[in-house]
Amino acid sequence: MMLKKMFPVLLVLLLGGLVANAQNREDLQKQKQGIEKELAELNKLYRETQKNTKTSVKQLAIIKRKINAREALVNSINREVKQLDETIYLNERDIYRLRKELDTLKVKYAKSIVFAYKNRSSYAYLNFLFSAGSFNDAMKRMTYLKSYRQNRETQANTIVKSEQLLQEKIGVLSNNKKERLSTLEVQNKQLLDLQEDRKEQDQVVAQLKGKEKELNKQIRDKENQRQKVAVAINAVIRREIEEAKKRDEAKRLKALEDARKLKAAQDAAAAQAAADKKNAAGTTSKPVAGSTQGAKPPTNNAVVANGSAGANNGSANPPKPNLNDPVTGVSSASKDRTYSPLESTPEGMEQSINFENNRGRLPWPVSNGIVTVGFGTQSYAGTKLMQKSDGLEIAVPVGSPVRCVADGEVVYAGEVADENIVLVKHGKYFTGYKNLSSVSVSRDQKVKAGTVLGKSGTSIDGEGGILFMIMNDKSVAQNPAPWLRSK
Repeated sequence: MMLKKMFPVLLVLLLGGLVANAQNREDLQKQKQGIEKELAELNKLYRETQKNTKTSVKQLAIIKRKINAREALVNSINREVKQLDETIYLNERDIYRLRKELDTLKVKYAKSIVFAYKNRSSYAYLNFLFSAGSFNDAMKRMTYLKSYRQNRETQANTIVKSEQLLQEKIGVLSNNKKERLSTLEVQNKQLLDLQEDRKEQDQVVAQLKGKEKELNKQIRDKENQRQKVAVAINAVIRREIEEAKKRDEAKRLKALEDARKLKAAQDAAAAQAAADKKNAAGTTSKPVAGSTQGAKPPTNNAVVANGSAGANNGSANPPKPNLNDPVTGVSSASKDRTYSPLESTPEGMEQSINFENNRGRLPWPVSNGIVTVGFGTQSYAGTKLMQKSDGLEIAVPVGSPVRCVADGEVVYAGEVADENIVLVKHGKYFTGYKNLSSVSVSRDQKVKAGTVLGKSGTSIDGEGGILFMIMNDKSVAQNPAPWLRSK
């Protein structure tokens, strides 16, 4: 019975360790594949930039990204090697344990065989049964002999299975060692490539230093263009806010006019009702001719009580609108939410909330793009070059489709500072798409997430790519990186 319990427990322990290691190895493999894919895209993009005879800061940015990705890949391989070392250690320990258990099983089985050989005659078997003191004792002895025979069979099966498991473990260990050697070869290759990338970076830095004046002029041109685009975007946002305020004011005045007309109609109805009542009272009373005694004409107070005063009853008239309250038409908005005229409609409020709720999950405007310039002020190691960006410069081949990242409305589509740009409103948020070679949408057009807005063009430095921006209703540029989903 102990053998039956021991083998399944041992098998579960061995397989449990294998499953846990396999899951960790699988995670490392996925991470490594993602980095290798990014490196392939960076290498392709760098070859594209090398076709341009002029060395640019974009080349330096791509090389820096390559170095960072290569270092991440080397670190991932290091973790994989450590994981393999741990797996090899665990497998060697399991093999030692299996061999020890197998030796113990063989010794016990050998003893049982020797005992069976010494008591192999049928006479000894019958003598053991008939020497029982009672029938019940004889049945117990027969059951014992039967279980003893089954136990020997179990021992033999356990030995066979243990030998099979041992051979499988030895095979797995051999594969682990081969894989470790292969992984170390990949690691060495990546380390050599990393050295080459660093040398290449040094060469590009040296070339950039030799042409800093030219590059500084290029950066100044980009800065002038950035400021012109910022001014144009601010003007569009102000226009949208003013139009929203005008719509709000028109709604408010219309509500006041409707309330005034309703009040006038109610007052007229009340006055008519009072006049009808007065006429009815004059026809029903029959005074003596020429006498005024006994006649009680209705007083003005009666008219007021039954006329306009009744019309002023709270149940008849709606409350007078407050001139300072905006007409939003949205009841689901949070009370502590900062009001924006761009959220004065249910559609605008819904788009704002959806945009906020999708922070960190917005799709990228281009597929397979590489960010070469991040948000904010950028500096380049080894040079004095610095530039400012209001968004993310994403390098893609010229002519790549550029898609909207969220539902909204196009508020500008055209040229600014010799560059095509599309600006889309999402409630109180705006997304901008700059450096387009062509535009596929027009102003006031409703767009969905994924709608193609145009195709990518070339930036001022002659490289293919786009600039993606996010602004709020205060015309403050936001860092798009935390809004976009991770690749």
